[in-house]
Amino acid sequence: MKKKDNKSLSNRIPADPENKIFLNGLVEKLTHENELLVHRSDWDPHYQLLPSRDSIFSIIEELKAALFPGYFGSSELPIQNLHFHVGAALDNLQRELSEQIRRGLCFTCHKEIDCEKCGSFAFSLAKKFLEALPVIQKQIAKDVMAAYNGDPAATSPGEAIFCYPGILAIASYRLANGLHKLGVPLLPRIITENAHSKTGIDIHPGAEIGDSFFIDHGTGVVIGETCIIGKNVRIYQGVTLGAKSFRLDDEGNPVKGIERHPIIEDNVIIYSGATILGRVVIGQNSIIGGNVWITTDVPSGSKITQAAAKETVFTGGAGI
Repeated sequence: MKKKDNKSLSNRIPADPENKIFLNGLVEKLTHENELLVHRSDWDPHYQLLPSRDSIFSIIEELKAALFPGYFGSSELPIQNLHFHVGAALDNLQRELSEQIRRGLCFTCHKEIDCEKCGSFAFSLAKKFLEALPVIQKQIAKDVMAAYNGDPAATSPGEAIFCYPGILAIASYRLANGLHKLGVPLLPRIITENAHSKTGIDIHPGAEIGDSFFIDHGTGVVIGETCIIGKNVRIYQGVTLGAKSFRLDDEGNPVKGIERHPIIEDNVIIYSGATILGRVVIGQNSIIGGNVWITTDVPSGSKITQAAAKETVFTGGAGI
């Protein structure tokens, strides 16, 4: 087959002297200051580098490889190289994470790009986060065992790590939550929204989730910012732990920072499609059945299900 000549193809486009004027005008319209680009006017003339999504995604993958070497990252890691592998990863992570935290801080404070205060503060935040990794590692390990013990289809804890979207989502949440607790801006949301796009599981980094948390199947799960979830909680696909209608300020905008999501106590199971809204408490050891709608407190030890289905006759299209 004859190879296409890109040059000859481009020559077939008729010359248009007005096209350059058209493109220049379009560029002006797209780059002109407007309400959606308000931050760019704030940065001028001291333009700040934004955090890099690709760098943050790479940092998360390297963090998971440091926490669970062999499962994330290279699966051919010799045991005798373990300490060197983790040490090298942490050394690189400290530098890369410090830089992305610094950019996040500059995004919110709008100071000059060489702000020494932001740089040193970012390094201290990265160090505090790395110090918390052993605790985060234990939490994720407990989540893995909850998945293995809670799913009869799981053949090993390793299978849960490799395959389960719930583990990917909760691991990303645990890391993002660690940064969120330190007051790191922007990065935690980038991390959890990336996991959301991959798994369909939406966990806000500000939620507080106890040990041994298991999300089975996972698609469509939503866990809001001010949720508090206890230990040994299991939820299934399509569960929403959300807010009711938002309280508005005098200008009609939602009031931020209020506690508006459910509290789920220890040892609760929530089956698929359940919706729990508002600052309600689901008492410990309760079972919430599928597709129920809850906006009031549920006492400990409760079993909440839908009303029983009944057989009826539809005539004249009444069932549609």
